[in-house]
Amino acid sequence: MNRLFTKRIATLMITIVLFSSAAFSQFYNKFDFLKSNTADGVKFLESYMAPWINAFGAGLNGGWYNTAKPHKFGGFDVTAGLNVGFVPSSAETFDLSTLDLSTNISPKTGPAPTIAGPNENGPAMTYSAGGYTLATFNTPPGTAWKYIPVPTAQIGIGLPLGTEIKGRFIPRLRLDQDKFKGDVMLWGVGLMHSIMQYIPGNELLPVDASIFAGYTRLNGNVPINLQPPSLTDYATYTATSFSDQNLSATVTALNVSAIASVNLAVITFYGGLGYTKTSTVLKLSGNYPTPVLVGTNAVYNDSGVRKGESFPEMNIENFSGLRANIGFRLKFAVLTIHADYTRAQYNVVSTGLGISFR
Repeated sequence: MNRLFTKRIATLMITIVLFSSAAFSQFYNKFDFLKSNTADGVKFLESYMAPWINAFGAGLNGGWYNTAKPHKFGGFDVTAGLNVGFVPSSAETFDLSTLDLSTNISPKTGPAPTIAGPNENGPAMTYSAGGYTLATFNTPPGTAWKYIPVPTAQIGIGLPLGTEIKGRFIPRLRLDQDKFKGDVMLWGVGLMHSIMQYIPGNELLPVDASIFAGYTRLNGNVPINLQPPSLTDYATYTATSFSDQNLSATVTALNVSAIASVNLAVITFYGGLGYTKTSTVLKLSGNYPTPVLVGTNAVYNDSGVRKGESFPEMNIENFSGLRANIGFRLKFAVLTIHADYTRAQYNVVSTGLGISFR
């Protein structure tokens, strides 16, 4: 994998962690809700970002296999794929009443767009203390984008006893483009074991069946931007920089399935039924300017600077449950082309191109 191709993959994957380059320009500066108390701020962030994160996690679980027949010992394949996770319409908005906001925030009910929702500002919010308003802000607008691409590159190697091991890996790569300074790393491991080999006469049938388990983990860091209301407000800070604000994301995905395939001369039909689970943890780091009440006025000063560590760790609402997929693969000599559709809480379409031996 040459450096240019690797960097392009990294660029796309970092963009996905940030949840779309098209949304970046508006999302980068839309963290005013962190000016509220720390607990409320992360509740907004969790609900807003959850749909893209879950669609991304669903995409990480896709594309692991395109046949139920493991490679023979020493055989292998190298496959590049693209999985697209779909955000359901039910995840385009969230209701403020579900967040259990503190008494300092109002209003506490009403719909607000998620990042996949309509491209319009959410409701105007007020953060107050002691009966005085400290900050006003809108919850962020959506992007109206519900399709999350997840590129993958993996290798499968045949082992003895009808077993195949699969691996995905992208080393930690850094990207520095304009405001965007982030990094991403991905790895995954999967194991397929034939159960067809235990059935007498299986060599006479064009059918294969296996069990499969795969685990993928992505770690990424992306910048965010929350500044005081104006540059003159910096004069009230002694030696604080707000250029180190960062959001780190760890996304994990698990896929356990029983799979089967019908292998014909050129085309293979395959499908699977199993269990899927995703998990995402978000953490903030850096310094964040927030208003404090001095007398009857909202003031930005050193006492209002919050460290990222003071914000609670965010665990995005996971999804788990049954997944079922069906697809086909075309093979011309050693070249393979495949496509499949996965039905789950977050549906996925997968395509891929590879080379396969034995």
